[in-house]
Amino acid sequence: MKKNYGIMLKTVKRMRHSGWTVNRVFIIAMLFQACAGMGALAAAEDTALYWSVNKEGRHMGYLLGTIHSEDPRVLDFPVGFVSELTSSQLFAMEMVPDLPTLKRLTEYMHYQDGKTLEGQVGPDRFALLQPVLSLYGVPDDWVSRMKVWAAMMTLSVPPPETGFFMDFSLSLRAAGAGLKVVGLETLEQQLSFLEDMPMAQQLALLDQALEDYDKVEEIHRQMVDNYLNGNLQKLTLEAEAQLGQLAPDVRQYFMEQGIDTRNLRMLESLLPHFESGRVFIAVGALHLPGEKGLINLLRQRGFDLQPRELPFSGEAPASIR
Repeated sequence: MKKNYGIMLKTVKRMRHSGWTVNRVFIIAMLFQACAGMGALAAAEDTALYWSVNKEGRHMGYLLGTIHSEDPRVLDFPVGFVSELTSSQLFAMEMVPDLPTLKRLTEYMHYQDGKTLEGQVGPDRFALLQPVLSLYGVPDDWVSRMKVWAAMMTLSVPPPETGFFMDFSLSLRAAGAGLKVVGLETLEQQLSFLEDMPMAQQLALLDQALEDYDKVEEIHRQMVDNYLNGNLQKLTLEAEAQLGQLAPDVRQYFMEQGIDTRNLRMLESLLPHFESGRVFIAVGALHLPGEKGLINLLRQRGFDLQPRELPFSGEAPASIR
């Protein structure tokens, strides 16, 4: 697993040097996380973001709702929390961002059949997109072949600075400590939600992203602030408010295909891993709440989940301040 740790570090460096950072994987996850807010809210007692997972008196591991952010406040991992992480045998995340996966992601994000982004969105919309995407460091020749959903997602989070997002940083800690790092979904499973999205919905979301791109840093900062308050219900309400302008058919598609289906898939993928030892689960926070969220789904399978205090201080690490 030490070898995998080195490969993951090289992945970040290689993707950053290419001008197309590892952030693209987490853009996908960030979008899914935000969309989860359109579902049922967490029960009053299920507002925690960090849980101990037990079954029949045995400690099975931990469940952490993450925020897909490189904000230094969520990268300050206390010693006690790191001990809980590294005492597990497996680290389970939504998708492992190894180099082959990132290479395939880059291919998926671009039309391979001769289509162009301008041809899909029209010249007026494309003229608006070009200067905005340049702020994200996307090369012009890449922009011309980008798929509509890829352009929309790129604008859904602030431009990356380091590429070391919370989820990825946790996986590096886990791999460096010798844990087996596993993904609960494949790239193809995640992307099926976007690939199958009707074009009218993709264009509507792209228009909203263009309209709001100058607010994306403020919105993201507010989400991190709400996350550090440690209350899942407040975070869910914030996401719901941000997505309140979506048309009913878009919201329904997001819930059925982007959230509910994925939660069930991740659960079924997760269950066999408990047979191999304690599992530290880290998935987007808003995959946790609601009737079809992971907290309730695990309880339905006989697991006992006990809330724990969110371990982050909310201050930048001394090395960053």
